[in-house]
Amino acid sequence: MLAVIALIPGVFGLPDPNGVHLGSAFAAPDGAHPFGTDRLGRDVLSRVVHGARTSLLIGLGATAIALGAGALIGVLAGFGHRVADGALMRGIDVIAAIPELLLALVAIVALGTGATNVAVAVGLANIPSFARLVRSQVLVVRRTEYVDAARTLGRRPAWIAARHVLPNSLGPVLALAAITAGTAVLAGAGLSYLGFGPGPPSPEWGSMLVDGQRFLRDAPWVVAFPGLAIVTVVVSAGVLGRALRRAEP
Repeated sequence: MLAVIALIPGVFGLPDPNGVHLGSAFAAPDGAHPFGTDRLGRDVLSRVVHGARTSLLIGLGATAIALGAGALIGVLAGFGHRVADGALMRGIDVIAAIPELLLALVAIVALGTGATNVAVAVGLANIPSFARLVRSQVLVVRRTEYVDAARTLGRRPAWIAARHVLPNSLGPVLALAAITAGTAVLAGAGLSYLGFGPGPPSPEWGSMLVDGQRFLRDAPWVVAFPGLAIVTVVVSAGVLGRALRRAEP
Protein backbone atom coordinates (compact mmCIF):
# COMPACT_ATOMS: atom_id res chain seq x y z
CA MET A 1 0.00 0.00 0.00
CA LEU A 2 2.82 2.39 0.86
CA ALA A 3 4.52 1.60 -2.45
CA VAL A 4 1.32 2.37 -4.38
CA ILE A 5 0.89 5.62 -2.48
CA ALA A 6 4.47 6.64 -3.23
CA LEU A 7 4.52 5.63 -6.90
CA ILE A 8 1.08 6.74 -8.09
CA PRO A 9 -0.48 9.14 -5.55
CA GLY A 10 -2.74 10.55 -8.25
CA VAL A 11 -4.71 7.29 -8.42
CA PHE A 12 -6.64 8.33 -5.30
CA GLY A 13 -8.19 11.36 -6.99
CA LEU A 14 -7.18 13.74 -4.23
CA PRO A 15 -7.03 17.54 -4.61
CA ASP A 16 -3.85 19.42 -5.40
CA PRO A 17 -1.57 19.06 -2.33
CA ASN A 18 -0.32 22.62 -2.85
CA GLY A 19 -3.73 24.15 -3.61
CA VAL A 20 -4.27 27.15 -1.31
CA HIS A 21 -7.81 27.85 -0.07
CA LEU A 22 -7.57 30.39 2.72
CA GLY A 23 -11.31 30.28 3.34
CA SER A 24 -10.95 26.64 4.40
CA ALA A 25 -7.93 27.09 6.67
CA PHE A 26 -7.82 24.77 9.70
CA ALA A 27 -10.97 22.92 8.73
CA ALA A 28 -11.45 19.96 11.05
CA PRO A 29 -11.54 16.45 9.55
CA ASP A 30 -14.86 15.85 7.79
CA GLY A 31 -16.26 14.23 4.66
CA ALA A 32 -14.70 16.79 2.34
CA HIS A 33 -11.30 16.71 4.06
CA PRO A 34 -10.85 13.40 5.96
CA PHE A 35 -7.57 14.62 7.49
CA GLY A 36 -8.62 18.28 7.75
CA THR A 37 -6.74 21.24 6.27
CA ASP A 38 -3.70 23.27 7.30
CA ARG A 39 -3.12 26.99 7.82
CA LEU A 40 -3.38 27.66 4.05
CA GLY A 41 -6.42 25.50 3.53
CA ARG A 42 -4.41 22.73 1.86
CA ASP A 43 -5.84 19.23 2.15
CA VAL A 44 -3.76 17.34 4.74
CA LEU A 45 -4.68 13.90 3.35
CA SER A 46 -3.49 14.92 -0.10
CA ARG A 47 -0.24 16.30 1.31
CA VAL A 48 0.38 13.15 3.37
CA VAL A 49 -0.22 10.92 0.34
CA HIS A 50 1.90 13.00 -2.05
CA GLY A 51 4.56 13.47 0.62
CA ALA A 52 4.98 9.70 0.85
CA ARG A 53 6.96 9.71 -2.40
CA THR A 54 9.58 12.14 -1.09
CA SER A 55 9.81 10.59 2.37
CA LEU A 56 10.01 6.99 1.12
CA LEU A 57 12.49 7.86 -1.62
CA ILE A 58 14.71 9.46 1.01
CA GLY A 59 14.50 6.31 3.13
CA LEU A 60 15.04 3.87 0.26
CA GLY A 61 17.79 5.98 -1.31
CA ALA A 62 19.64 6.23 1.99
CA THR A 63 19.31 2.47 2.49
CA ALA A 64 20.62 1.75 -1.00
CA ILE A 65 23.66 3.97 -0.42
CA ALA A 66 24.38 2.42 2.98
CA LEU A 67 23.88 -1.12 1.68
CA GLY A 68 26.04 -0.63 -1.42
CA ALA A 69 28.95 1.08 0.32
CA GLY A 70 28.70 -1.09 3.44
CA ALA A 71 28.64 -4.32 1.41
CA LEU A 72 31.71 -3.25 -0.57
CA ILE A 73 33.65 -2.35 2.57
CA GLY A 74 32.50 -5.50 4.35
CA VAL A 75 33.57 -7.79 1.48
CA LEU A 76 36.94 -6.07 1.12
CA ALA A 77 37.54 -6.32 4.86
CA GLY A 78 36.32 -9.87 5.34
CA PHE A 79 37.78 -11.38 2.16
CA GLY A 80 40.90 -9.29 1.83
CA HIS A 81 44.28 -9.20 3.49
CA ARG A 82 44.49 -8.84 7.27
CA VAL A 83 46.09 -5.39 6.90
CA ALA A 84 43.23 -4.17 4.71
CA ASP A 85 40.73 -5.66 7.15
CA GLY A 86 42.30 -3.83 10.07
CA ALA A 87 42.54 -0.51 8.28
CA LEU A 88 38.98 -0.59 6.94
CA MET A 89 37.38 -1.67 10.19
CA ARG A 90 39.29 0.90 12.26
CA GLY A 91 37.94 3.54 9.91
CA ILE A 92 34.44 2.13 10.33
CA ASP A 93 34.90 2.19 14.11
CA VAL A 94 35.77 5.88 13.97
CA ILE A 95 32.68 6.65 11.90
CA ALA A 96 30.46 4.48 14.11
CA ALA A 97 31.63 6.37 17.20
CA ILE A 98 29.83 9.47 15.91
CA PRO A 99 26.05 9.48 16.52
CA GLU A 100 24.20 8.84 13.26
CA LEU A 101 22.11 12.00 13.34
CA LEU A 102 25.16 14.15 14.11
CA LEU A 103 27.09 12.52 11.27
CA ALA A 104 24.14 13.10 8.95
CA LEU A 105 24.01 16.76 10.01
CA VAL A 106 27.72 17.18 9.26
CA ALA A 107 27.22 15.59 5.84
CA ILE A 108 24.18 17.72 5.03
CA VAL A 109 26.06 20.89 5.97
CA ALA A 110 28.80 19.90 3.53
CA LEU A 111 26.44 18.77 0.75
CA GLY A 112 23.65 21.31 1.06
CA THR A 113 19.91 20.96 1.58
CA GLY A 114 17.37 19.06 -0.49
CA ALA A 115 15.85 15.58 -0.64
CA THR A 116 18.76 14.03 -2.55
CA ASN A 117 21.37 15.38 -0.16
CA VAL A 118 19.32 14.27 2.84
CA ALA A 119 19.24 10.73 1.41
CA VAL A 120 23.01 10.79 0.85
CA ALA A 121 23.67 12.13 4.34
CA VAL A 122 21.48 9.54 6.05
CA GLY A 123 22.97 6.80 3.88
CA LEU A 124 26.52 7.76 4.83
CA ALA A 125 25.59 7.67 8.50
CA ASN A 126 24.29 4.08 8.18
CA ILE A 127 27.28 2.59 6.35
CA PRO A 128 29.03 1.23 9.50
CA SER A 129 26.17 -1.08 10.50
CA PHE A 130 26.09 -2.70 7.05
CA ALA A 131 29.88 -2.92 6.78
CA ARG A 132 30.17 -4.72 10.11
CA LEU A 133 27.34 -7.15 9.36
CA VAL A 134 28.59 -7.99 5.86
CA ARG A 135 32.13 -8.52 7.16
CA SER A 136 30.93 -10.91 9.86
CA GLN A 137 28.92 -12.88 7.29
CA VAL A 138 31.83 -12.96 4.84
CA LEU A 139 34.16 -14.35 7.53
CA VAL A 140 31.76 -17.27 7.97
CA VAL A 141 31.11 -17.92 4.28
CA ARG A 142 34.75 -17.76 3.22
CA ARG A 143 35.46 -20.88 5.30
CA THR A 144 32.84 -23.01 3.54
CA GLU A 145 33.71 -25.97 1.31
CA TYR A 146 32.40 -24.45 -1.92
CA VAL A 147 34.67 -21.43 -1.47
CA ASP A 148 37.62 -23.77 -0.89
CA ALA A 149 36.63 -25.69 -4.02
CA ALA A 150 36.55 -22.49 -6.05
CA ARG A 151 40.05 -21.62 -4.83
CA THR A 152 41.24 -25.12 -5.77
CA LEU A 153 39.87 -24.63 -9.28
CA GLY A 154 41.98 -21.49 -9.60
CA ARG A 155 39.20 -18.93 -9.50
CA ARG A 156 40.30 -15.37 -8.83
CA PRO A 157 39.47 -13.85 -5.42
CA ALA A 158 37.29 -11.16 -7.01
CA TRP A 159 35.26 -13.82 -8.85
CA ILE A 160 34.86 -15.91 -5.70
CA ALA A 161 33.74 -12.86 -3.71
CA ALA A 162 31.18 -11.82 -6.35
CA ARG A 163 29.93 -15.32 -7.21
CA HIS A 164 29.93 -17.11 -3.86
CA VAL A 165 30.79 -14.97 -0.86
CA LEU A 166 28.57 -11.91 -1.28
CA PRO A 167 25.36 -13.69 -2.48
CA ASN A 168 25.55 -16.14 0.42
CA SER A 169 26.10 -13.35 2.94
CA LEU A 170 23.03 -11.28 2.12
CA GLY A 171 20.34 -13.02 4.21
CA PRO A 172 20.73 -11.03 7.45
CA VAL A 173 21.76 -7.97 5.41
CA LEU A 174 18.36 -7.79 3.70
CA ALA A 175 16.63 -7.93 7.07
CA LEU A 176 18.81 -5.07 8.27
CA ALA A 177 18.06 -3.15 5.06
CA ALA A 178 14.30 -3.38 5.69
CA ILE A 179 14.68 -2.05 9.22
CA THR A 180 17.12 0.64 8.10
CA ALA A 181 14.66 1.86 5.46
CA GLY A 182 12.20 2.71 8.22
CA THR A 183 14.73 4.40 10.46
CA ALA A 184 16.07 6.30 7.44
CA VAL A 185 12.59 7.69 6.78
CA LEU A 186 12.54 8.82 10.41
CA ALA A 187 16.00 10.37 10.13
CA GLY A 188 15.08 12.08 6.87
CA ALA A 189 11.95 13.51 8.48
CA GLY A 190 14.10 14.72 11.36
CA LEU A 191 16.47 16.53 9.02
CA SER A 192 13.51 18.04 7.17
CA TYR A 193 12.08 19.12 10.52
CA LEU A 194 15.36 20.97 11.13
CA GLY A 195 15.02 22.72 7.77
CA PHE A 196 17.46 20.67 5.66
CA GLY A 197 14.91 18.81 3.54
CA PRO A 198 12.89 19.83 0.48
CA GLY A 199 11.83 23.44 0.53
CA PRO A 200 8.21 24.59 0.64
CA PRO A 201 5.66 24.09 -0.72
CA SER A 202 6.75 20.50 -1.50
CA PRO A 203 4.84 18.09 0.76
CA GLU A 204 7.16 16.07 2.99
CA TRP A 205 6.27 14.53 6.32
CA GLY A 206 9.04 16.15 8.35
CA SER A 207 8.39 19.60 6.91
CA MET A 208 4.66 19.14 7.55
CA LEU A 209 5.45 18.54 11.22
CA VAL A 210 7.46 21.72 11.60
CA ASP A 211 4.88 23.69 9.63
CA GLY A 212 2.05 22.58 11.89
CA GLN A 213 3.71 22.52 15.31
CA ARG A 214 2.74 26.13 16.06
CA PHE A 215 -0.92 25.18 15.73
CA LEU A 216 -0.81 21.93 17.67
CA ARG A 217 -3.24 23.12 20.32
CA ASP A 218 -5.93 24.41 17.94
CA ALA A 219 -5.43 22.08 14.94
CA PRO A 220 -3.73 18.89 16.13
CA TRP A 221 -4.64 17.00 12.93
CA VAL A 222 -2.09 19.04 10.98
CA VAL A 223 0.68 17.28 12.93
CA ALA A 224 -1.03 14.05 13.95
CA PHE A 225 -1.52 12.56 10.49
CA PRO A 226 1.99 13.08 9.04
CA GLY A 227 3.37 11.87 12.38
CA LEU A 228 1.17 8.78 12.15
CA ALA A 229 2.44 8.18 8.60
CA ILE A 230 6.05 8.21 9.85
CA VAL A 231 5.21 5.82 12.69
CA THR A 232 3.42 3.49 10.23
CA VAL A 233 6.46 3.29 7.94
CA VAL A 234 8.90 2.69 10.80
CA VAL A 235 6.75 -0.02 12.40
CA SER A 236 6.01 -1.68 9.04
CA ALA A 237 9.70 -1.75 8.14
CA GLY A 238 10.53 -3.26 11.51
CA VAL A 239 7.91 -5.98 11.09
CA LEU A 240 9.18 -6.73 7.58
CA GLY A 241 12.76 -6.91 8.79
CA ARG A 242 11.89 -9.35 11.56
CA ALA A 243 9.88 -11.48 9.11
CA LEU A 244 12.84 -11.65 6.74
CA ARG A 245 15.07 -12.58 9.64
CA ARG A 246 12.76 -15.43 10.70
CA ALA A 247 12.53 -16.67 7.10
CA GLU A 248 16.25 -17.34 6.90
CA PRO A 249 17.16 -21.05 6.74
